[in-house]
Amino acid sequence: MQVVAVAGAKGGVGKTAAAVNLAFLSATSGHRTLLWDLDPQGAATHCYRARAKVKGGATRLLGGKRDLQGFARHTDYPHLDLLPADGTFRVADTVLGTRRWPDRVLRKLLRPLDRSYDVVVLDCAPGLGVVTESVVAAADLVLAPIVPAPLAVRSLDQLDEFVQGQHPGLTLLAFLSMVDERKVLHRQMLDLVRSDRRFALSAVPVSSAVERMGLEQVPAVLASPRNLAAAAYRRLWAEVTERLGLEPGELADLDALRAELGVVVPPPVGPADAETDPVETDPAEPADAGPADAETDPVEPDPVEPADAEPADPFAGWFRDPT
Repeated sequence: MQVVAVAGAKGGVGKTAAAVNLAFLSATSGHRTLLWDLDPQGAATHCYRARAKVKGGATRLLGGKRDLQGFARHTDYPHLDLLPADGTFRVADTVLGTRRWPDRVLRKLLRPLDRSYDVVVLDCAPGLGVVTESVVAAADLVLAPIVPAPLAVRSLDQLDEFVQGQHPGLTLLAFLSMVDERKVLHRQMLDLVRSDRRFALSAVPVSSAVERMGLEQVPAVLASPRNLAAAAYRRLWAEVTERLGLEPGELADLDALRAELGVVVPPPVGPADAETDPVETDPAEPADAGPADAETDPVEPDPVEPADAEPADPFAGWFRDPT
C-alpha cells in the first residue's frame, strides 16, 4: 500500500482539487483507493457527495485504536472509498497531542488497511501542525501544490525542511498550481522551477472546471476531460505512479462511467475559452507606457467639476437647525 499526502502550509492553493482528482485517477487505473479527508472544512467529502459526519468525531477516530475500515464509505466510483471529515477535525491537533507518540498515530491506523487498499490519498488541512507531522511520518510521498509566486516558491524550502525533519529521505514532489500563462510573472515562475528537481514537470492551470467541482460534485477529470487542468492532473498522476513504482494501469472507460452516472461533458466554448485554446500572449504596451503593470486595468481619471460648482457639504443633514 502506498500513501500519498497532499499537504502544504497555506490554504487555497489547490490541495483538495489535487487530492480529489488524483484519487479518482488512481481508482480508474484499477488501484483500490482510499481518500481520507483530514480537513475540517470537508471539501473533499463534499466533492464526492458524502455526508460530512464522522460517528464519534475526530476524538473517537484518532483518539483510540479504531479500525478505519468501519468509518470508510463507498463512493459512486469503482475501487474508490472515502473517509469523510466533519467540523470536529478542527481539534485533531489537540487530540493527537494527547497521545504518547502523536507522529505515529496515523501510521498505526493505516497499517491494517494494507490488505484492503493499494493507494491511500490524504487530503490535509493547511498548516504544519501535529496532524501534518503524523501524516508525513505515515506517507510514502508528499505532494505540495505551490502557486506561481516568488514567496510561495521560497516557502517550499520551509516545507522541505519540515518533511525531512519528520521523515528523513521522504520524497517531496511540488507542482505549480493555479497557473495563468497570460500573466508574465506566472510564465517567469514556470521557467524558474524547471531547473528545480523538487518540482514535477506538470503544472495545473487555473480553471473554471476545477472551481465547478464544488457545484457539480464530480472530479474535473471526469466532468471536463478536455480541460487543460484535467490533462495536467493526468500527467501529474503519471509522475506520481512513476515515483512510487506503481503499475500505471489502464484507465477505465470514462465515457461509459459518465453515461452511467449521467455526467454531461460540456462542449468547447470557442476561441475565447482560455481552458481549451492556446494561451494568449500579453498585449504589447504602448511606447509611452509607464511603470504600471500592463496586466491591470487602466485607472479612469476622476471627473472634472465645473469651475463654478460649489463643493458638496460632507456634513449636510447631520445637524438640525438650532432655530
